[in-house]
Amino acid sequence: MGSEKRTTIDTEVLIVGAGFSGLGMGIGLTREGQRDFIIVEKADEVGGTWRDNTYPGCACDIQSHMYSFSFEPNPGWTRLFSTQPEIWDYLRRTANKHNLRRHIHFGLEVTGARWDAGAARWLVRVHTGVEYRARYLVAGVGALHIPNIPALPGIERFEGETFHSARWNHEYPLAGKRVAVIGTGASAIQFVPEIAGRVAGLTLFQRSAPWVLPRPDHAVPLPVRLAFRLFPPLRRLYRAALYWLNESAVLGFNGHPRLLEVLERLGTRHLRNQVADPVLREKLTPRYRIGCKRLLGSNTYYPALARPNAEVVTAGIAEVREREIVDTDGVAHPVDAIIYGTGFHVTDAFEYLDIKGRDGADLARRWREEGIQTHLGITVAGFPNLFFLLGPNTGLGHNSVVFMIESQIRYALDAMAMAAEHGAETLEVRRTAQAAFNARIQRRLAKGVWSTGGCTNWYLDAKGVNRTIWPGFTWRYWLATRRVKPRDFELTVRREPSVDEPGAPSAPRSLTALPMEGR
Repeated sequence: MGSEKRTTIDTEVLIVGAGFSGLGMGIGLTREGQRDFIIVEKADEVGGTWRDNTYPGCACDIQSHMYSFSFEPNPGWTRLFSTQPEIWDYLRRTANKHNLRRHIHFGLEVTGARWDAGAARWLVRVHTGVEYRARYLVAGVGALHIPNIPALPGIERFEGETFHSARWNHEYPLAGKRVAVIGTGASAIQFVPEIAGRVAGLTLFQRSAPWVLPRPDHAVPLPVRLAFRLFPPLRRLYRAALYWLNESAVLGFNGHPRLLEVLERLGTRHLRNQVADPVLREKLTPRYRIGCKRLLGSNTYYPALARPNAEVVTAGIAEVREREIVDTDGVAHPVDAIIYGTGFHVTDAFEYLDIKGRDGADLARRWREEGIQTHLGITVAGFPNLFFLLGPNTGLGHNSVVFMIESQIRYALDAMAMAAEHGAETLEVRRTAQAAFNARIQRRLAKGVWSTGGCTNWYLDAKGVNRTIWPGFTWRYWLATRRVKPRDFELTVRREPSVDEPGAPSAPRSLTALPMEGR
């Protein structure tokens, strides 16, 4: 039996993922005149999170004009907070406008990546067996792509329908069914009101009550949309106003919890106004500081749970049977379908990575043993020419992550330009720079509401360390990533062997470090 020949595709830059991060990186490279790049996407269309999440009521919780690329404005957003179909359409139109589809290889799931020190290239495998060889590897997969499905006792016996909100089964008729919803996160807040009026019974299993604020959503009038289209400075001014309004929330999140009391009073009044039943209102009252978990906004969530066909269960789940769920109080709840609104693997999502860096270093193992550490959420010591977009500690609880993504794209492009300027094959962040960055942000995060607010949230890893959130103003992150600091990196150039060296000229070429004190 002959050995199977592996197909290898060469490219300068390989981007993984075609969501906001991957598309933005592709556009950034194009604008810099770089055409030698490939985007590999596991699905058959662009969009990432906004392609996958099609559950009823899916929408963004950041204002539309902020949750979009600054260089690709959309004056025609129809709502203050856009729905999933409109955001997905925006991403598809953006990909088409910038001719990115010619660079995208669809239907390819990355199974692993390995740094080849001799060639100074990343070797990236996909599930078909094809291998990509690239100088630079950009991971734009994001954090919200691996559904978190809890292991309920006895779930294998259940005879009804089960699915996660991110894998919504639109073929299953919910009308007239008894439906159990597990979880009360951002997705459940949106889809519960959409299905409550259709199902025969809705049983919501709640571990902890979320803070829910009024949602100031409304349609954007046509004259306003026309004004934004005809007078771009007006649209830019509006976006700037939204940005600074959102930024103001960070003061309360970072060591000034008393500033959050205003929001807590607003949330408490919102609950009191929408839920008359004191027993239900008690169940829905949060027991932790606002902001400790992701802030949620809805005008329809509480009324949906106040419906006669809805029930909120605060006891845990003891067992799932063929057609019912038994809670820890011993009460059996008949159900025909279970919908998981339990979010995604976030801090533990990195354990699914199979990335081997310099000297065979295993990224998932290192982060599991030492904790997730990067420099600015973008680069990792020991992993040359690798960039993360929306990586660890660059998530937000108050403003648009698209702003963060743009900052990271600019930083990665500047790093590549620095390497090209010095004729370097590789660039790698120094461990000292990485350690200093992590020490700095963890000191700030320790004082934040995410760590001190009295809740359990997905921002923290198994050891209670916040590996998700950026602990401060986003304009500070913009400043930190505006230009690469050469002293933070070690660059290496390829050195040809001298004719006087033993074994020349067949001796392998080597990489020599450059001193990096300036540009």
